[in-house]
Amino acid sequence: MSLADRIAELEAEVAQAAAATAEEVERFRVAMLGRKGAVTALFDAFKEMSAEDKKALGRRMNELKQAAQARWEEMKAGTTRQGAAPVQQGDPTRPVATEQTGGLHPITLVRQRIVRVFERLGYTVSQGPEVEDDHHNFGALNFPPEHPARDMQDTFFVESPEGLALRTHTSSVQVRVMEHQEPPIRTISPGRVYRNEAISARAHCMFHQVEGLYVDKGVSFAELKGTLDHFAKSLFGPEVAIRLRPSYFPFTEPSAEVDMSCTICGGDGCAVCKQSGWVEIMGCGMVDPAVLANCGIDPEVYSGFAFGMGVERIAQLLYRVPDLRLYWENDVRFLAQFSDGSFRN
Repeated sequence: MSLADRIAELEAEVAQAAAATAEEVERFRVAMLGRKGAVTALFDAFKEMSAEDKKALGRRMNELKQAAQARWEEMKAGTTRQGAAPVQQGDPTRPVATEQTGGLHPITLVRQRIVRVFERLGYTVSQGPEVEDDHHNFGALNFPPEHPARDMQDTFFVESPEGLALRTHTSSVQVRVMEHQEPPIRTISPGRVYRNEAISARAHCMFHQVEGLYVDKGVSFAELKGTLDHFAKSLFGPEVAIRLRPSYFPFTEPSAEVDMSCTICGGDGCAVCKQSGWVEIMGCGMVDPAVLANCGIDPEVYSGFAFGMGVERIAQLLYRVPDLRLYWENDVRFLAQFSDGSFRN
């Protein structure tokens, strides 16, 4: 059989080819276009032909190959359509499916709850810069030059001629308020703060605080304790109790640490409260007269109290989350538990 006759024979086979299944389509491809297929064999024989025969048959061979490829694509598409599952029409009266929405971060939720408690007591919300100068972050708050908090171990300093640093507490906002507002002052200062600490299950180099300040004539330590007791009961329930232990802070005198009865064991003792039945939640005290004077307020006329708490610690007690790092890992499985505004325990 001449090469021309073989081309004609294959042209007829390609034109009449049909397939009902994917397996038959694949057999056609292998028989015609595979490494040992009929069309491939023609091109192998074409190499041995004379120049005159190549000129006469080359175009027909290219057209045959293109026809075989086109026929293969057509049969493959046909079997794909036949094998496709029928489209389900569904219920046309069913409400449209909406995209799943996210929610507020648990730290944001807790901060909002804390702020609402104090707003009901007449406190305003104050904000300030996260990059602070030495005066507002340390000096005005009665931190002497040799105080350890000024050391690089505790503070992230910013290279600048002004000696700026990332604020280590939101007390710097209270200084700004006292410098620009006449008493009476009743304000809280929520925000991010930064300290050069090793990241662990109980600590982080960036966390959130809410600090409060009340300055007026005749403010007493008893009012401070009553305010904090009201806060604890508003957030954790009427059954909780607080206690104050003497402590030291440069900007308050006298100063105290505030403990709350453990909400997990009910005061019986557990791993969270270290078997003591009490959990520390904040620090507080009467504003040091030197701080009032540094801010332009006469300590002979006015007195005040201040307190500060870590939002992560409060969130840990509310939601019983054992590891603070979970708040910052952005694991959707963890965050989704708070998407409706409450934690599903």
